[in-house]
Amino acid sequence: MKMTFLGHSTVHVDTGNHKFIIDPFLTGNPLAAASAEDIKVDYVLLTHGHSDHIGDAELIARRNGATIIGIVELANYFTSLGLKTIGMNLGGSLKLPFGTIKFTPALHTSSITKDGVNLYLGAPAGILVQLNGHSLYHAGDTALFSDLKLIGDRHPIDVALIPIGDFFTMGPDDALLAAQWIHAKHTVPIHYNTFPPIEQNGEEFVNKLQQAGLKGHALKPGESLDLTEL
Repeated sequence: MKMTFLGHSTVHVDTGNHKFIIDPFLTGNPLAAASAEDIKVDYVLLTHGHSDHIGDAELIARRNGATIIGIVELANYFTSLGLKTIGMNLGGSLKLPFGTIKFTPALHTSSITKDGVNLYLGAPAGILVQLNGHSLYHAGDTALFSDLKLIGDRHPIDVALIPIGDFFTMGPDDALLAAQWIHAKHTVPIHYNTFPPIEQNGEEFVNKLQQAGLKGHALKPGESLDLTEL
C-alpha cells in the first residue's frame, strides 16, 4: 500500500486494488514528480478549491473516468463540467471500495477566479482516509487551530501530511505543534518550496519533530512510503 508524494500537496495512493490522488497540482508545478497525463486513478480527492490543489483534477478525472470527491460546492463545480462527483461536507464520512474517507475542518479559504469572477467553492477541509487497518490524514491548507488535537485524539493516524510553508498556511513552528497534537506515527511536511513565499527546510522540520519525540519524513517529490511497513 504505497503513498507517493508528487510535490506541493499532491499525494498518490496505490492500495493494490485501487488508486486515488489527493489535490492534484502537477501542470505548472516546477517541483512536480509526474505528469498529469500519466496519472491513473479511480478517485480524485480534493481538500479545497484553490488552483494549486485542483489544477489537474479535471484532466485526471476525465482521462480516467474517475470520480471527484470534495465539499459539495466544489463537487458541484466539477459536476457542471460534466464530470462524475460526490459532494460531501465537514464531518461527513463515506465508504468507498478502498476504505472510508471523512472530511475534517481546516482554517483556510476556497475559491477560484474564472472569467474575472471569483467563485466560492465551499469550506476548506482536511481528509482522513482509513485503508484496511491503516490511516492517512491530509490536513489540506490550514492555519493552526486547537481542534487538530481533537482529530488526533479521536482517530489513530499512521501518516499525517501537514503544511509547513507559512504565508498561506501554517509555518514550521505552528506545524510542529499541530504534529504534536495530531500525534501521528509518522508526519510528512507538505505545501512548501513550490514558490518563493513558501520556501522552507523540510529536513530541519523533521529534525524538530524528532527532538519532540515524533517520526517524520521530508519526502522529495517522487519518493514513497509503504503504509504497510510503518
